[in-house]
Amino acid sequence: MTSNLKGVWESMPRAVWNGAVIAESDDTIKVEGNHYFPLESLKREYLVESGTHTICPWKGVASYYTIEVDGERNVDAAWYYPDPKPPAARIRGRVAFWRGVKVMPTEQERARRAESPRGLLARLLRT
Repeated sequence: MTSNLKGVWESMPRAVWNGAVIAESDDTIKVEGNHYFPLESLKREYLVESGTHTICPWKGVASYYTIEVDGERNVDAAWYYPDPKPPAARIRGRVAFWRGVKVMPTEQERARRAESPRGLLARLLRT
């Protein structure tokens, strides 16, 4: 049973910082290379609302969270669009990460990367 759960866990994108899983879900939306996780997938005990806001011309006004794990802070490392513009409506209720938060890829993404020209070259260089 553990191996089955491990397989499921490894197939889900997850956001990790300072050894803690901040979010994980099999329902992310990828926009501009960023995985946007559903709000309900967040481990809220690690997130503190920030007063920072930025503007994206096509997505709208972004709000931020600071991540706190084991006494360490990663300021404004997660962002979301509470009221995105119409072209970005599909990321409403979702959060993305940066500033050292690692979003672990799914098995499908790993396989796709391995078959890309860069992945094939990397395999050739290892042999």
